[in-house]
Amino acid sequence: MKTIQLLSLLGGMLLFEACSPTQSQTQEETIQEYPVSTVQPKDAVLNTDYSATIQGQQNVEIRPKVDGFVEQILVDEGAVVKKGQLLFKINAPQYEQEVRTATAAIKNAEAEVSTAKMQVEKTLPLVKEEIISNYELKQANFNLHAKEAALAQAKASLVNARTNLGYTHINSPADGVVGNLPYKTGSLVSSSSPQPLTTVSNIASVFAYFSFNEKQFLDFTENNKGKTIKDKLMNIPPVTLLLANGTEYSKKGKLETLSGLINTETGSVNLRASFPNPDGLIRSGASALIRIPLKVSNALLVPTKATFEMQEKTMVYTVKNGAVKSTEIEIMDVPSGEFYVVTKGLNPGEQIVTEGMGSLKDGMKIKAKH
Repeated sequence: MKTIQLLSLLGGMLLFEACSPTQSQTQEETIQEYPVSTVQPKDAVLNTDYSATIQGQQNVEIRPKVDGFVEQILVDEGAVVKKGQLLFKINAPQYEQEVRTATAAIKNAEAEVSTAKMQVEKTLPLVKEEIISNYELKQANFNLHAKEAALAQAKASLVNARTNLGYTHINSPADGVVGNLPYKTGSLVSSSSPQPLTTVSNIASVFAYFSFNEKQFLDFTENNKGKTIKDKLMNIPPVTLLLANGTEYSKKGKLETLSGLINTETGSVNLRASFPNPDGLIRSGASALIRIPLKVSNALLVPTKATFEMQEKTMVYTVKNGAVKSTEIEIMDVPSGEFYVVTKGLNPGEQIVTEGMGSLKDGMKIKAKH
């Protein structure tokens, strides 16, 4: 009996020794590995993106100054035109008639002037010989002046008629690109037509318009050097334009203006950046993103993907002694980008989890993967 008990005891000890390493290994396998980063102060350039709309440096509506029918359309939509190039011809025969009428009036006035001059020349010697009184000469001179004035008026009428006739040929007022053509050949148009004949956009340079909210505006004034807004704008590095398909425009732009008023309805401040567009790749009316670089010194940076929201608070998981803890942080107002600048909540040297925060809980043990 004692022999059986001893064998059982020895068997149990062997079983314990065989199972203990396996249980320990299982416990170790339950501790998962997470990427961890150490927060250290550093200098960096942060990129912030703002929605923008693009406008050409000059958008000119082309409208007729006279009433008539569209006789010819000499350009197509999207065509590149030069200043002075003929765009439209308007059929308005009434202005041709005005030119003919004014021309005939000039000839009639010239004849009357000649008759009046002859009367003065006829009267002058008779006055000198005292055959007739000086009154007759004055009257002849007054008549000549009246006829000369009528001639000048007729010439002015001809100039006006030719000007109106010239309006039937519509030329481009600037270099640019032709927009939509809402009217077709034969359409009746006038200066009061609801739509212009077209729009010519000068896009040798383009303007990108965007806005700051009030807080971003205050951050801008605090974080950029310069006494005045103009000085601060000059100290901002060149900005980047991201096109609608996500590609980066090859040429850099410059912030030029910042409005002096805050819109009371939207609480925003409007800004304008200019970009050279020598090849005409960017068209007026396009949408894009403006990317503005911001230089920061000795800043604590955390990846945006390492943060999460909880009750309208920005949080991270810090790591201490192998355990995680959710920690609230305060950050600079950066609309977008890969990193946040932490202003409160973290200290240099602390470790944070950078991925997989959705599966973590306070106090959970993890393996740090650097």
